[in-house]
Amino acid sequence: MSLKIRLARGGAKNRPYYRIVVADSRMPRDGRYIERVGSYNPMLEHGDEDRLVVKEDRVKHWLSVGAQSTDRVQRLLAQAGVVESKARPEQTKQDKPKTKALERIREKEEAAKAAAEAAAEPAEEAPAEEAAAEEAPAEEAAADE
Repeated sequence: MSLKIRLARGGAKNRPYYRIVVADSRMPRDGRYIERVGSYNPMLEHGDEDRLVVKEDRVKHWLSVGAQSTDRVQRLLAQAGVVESKARPEQTKQDKPKTKALERIREKEEAAKAAAEAAAEPAEEAPAEEAAAEEAPAEEAAADE
């Protein structure tokens, strides 16, 4: 018999309430269970002490005799400090841009950088032209003498 520590849903529509139960893995989610070891009420505030109620000694007993907790119950028990939290796998990179999009971003950045450099070069040359223009009248004045 494979035992699971899992959530059994109760409560009304749109008002969930869960019992943390030890059940045979072949039984339905809200079906027959062996023992009730706690409760979880997600409708209460996060700081409320009645949001998660766990019988720690019974949970440790069932874990010691081979019961497996589901992922959600594992996280709840870790919050309560009964067990250590499972190591989470590295998150997927589906939200990151793909290679083509990265290439386009780099091309836009390079184009913007080149445009900024091109805009900066004429600004640097303009003072040189002004300096040449300033020298020209002095040369003309020298030629007039």
